[in-house]
Amino acid sequence: MKVITVDLDERSYPIYIGASMLVDAALINKQITSKQILIVTNETIAPLYLHVIENNLSGVDYDVLILPDGERFKSVDSLNLIITRLIERKFNRTCLLIALGGGVIGDLTGFAAACYQRGVKFMQIPTTLLAQVDSSMGGKTAINHPLGKNMIGAFYQPCAVFADTTVLGSLPDRELLAGLAEIIKYGLIRDKAFYEWLEANMSLLIDRDNDALTYAIERSCLNKVAVVVQDERETGIRATLNLGHTFGHAIETALSYKEWLHGEAVGCGMLMAADLSMRLGFIGQAQVDRIKSLLERAQLPTKIHKNIKLEQMLENMKVDKKSKEGVLYLVLLDDIGDAIITADYTRQALTETINYFLG
Repeated sequence: MKVITVDLDERSYPIYIGASMLVDAALINKQITSKQILIVTNETIAPLYLHVIENNLSGVDYDVLILPDGERFKSVDSLNLIITRLIERKFNRTCLLIALGGGVIGDLTGFAAACYQRGVKFMQIPTTLLAQVDSSMGGKTAINHPLGKNMIGAFYQPCAVFADTTVLGSLPDRELLAGLAEIIKYGLIRDKAFYEWLEANMSLLIDRDNDALTYAIERSCLNKVAVVVQDERETGIRATLNLGHTFGHAIETALSYKEWLHGEAVGCGMLMAADLSMRLGFIGQAQVDRIKSLLERAQLPTKIHKNIKLEQMLENMKVDKKSKEGVLYLVLLDDIGDAIITADYTRQALTETINYFLG
């Protein structure tokens, strides 16, 4: 088992990475200090792992809320269901929320914890690869709005994260591949050596080799933590973690959070960011081709969904948290392993990139 500490002074917490941790009651209970617990999960995960968590809980008053599965349920209605259950059960300010699921459940539960009685503890137990390497750590919590993804939320850190690699065995292939997009992102934005490792070991990751997955998860977490501890509230360098996300979120919004998984949209978005970087002279065509090759090996989309139009992409990109005083800043590449945040691009170049990916 690996343990990574997110060092944020009084808000510091551990990330545990390893196999079969969820059956280790002593390890889980070490992080549980409340007598009131609400487990929030979804219809897909509950039959698989809810009983494992319940078996670890003894002598506490716990309840379970099972939500529908899907990005479109990361909504104000689902948030209200969590808050309502907490109030109905008279949970107090010392309660603990446990997020058992992927990024949707983690974001929802974390935001509910941030809101309820002005803040209660929550724990992340991510069950998807994408959540284990990205959304479960760092404290970004949010819900979607029909006009924009993650537009309602808060920075709110968990008390612990348990990334159990064993649960990835039940993950559908498409979900596993979507998680690879966020792993590739870390190599692109700040860790060229890791990117080269991914090029050499992508087949092992797709085949679910446990050693390769564990290494990729640990390296991804180390990269994210290194950024988060420098810039917890995204006033600067943390925005580089959004490589591909401005394009990806625009795609997700245009599809009403259906059709594509988040990681699929991000994968396409990263290639779009690379293409725009090339058009602006930051990188060369050879680097774009290299990135495309790795994304294709990871079986991620490299063209925008056929039902999306140019105008939708441009309008949706305006609703982005990296916009400042009407100017949209983008995360682009100055090299593989070196991301930059810039507004130094032309609308013509941006339009050319989007049109190219519309096919």
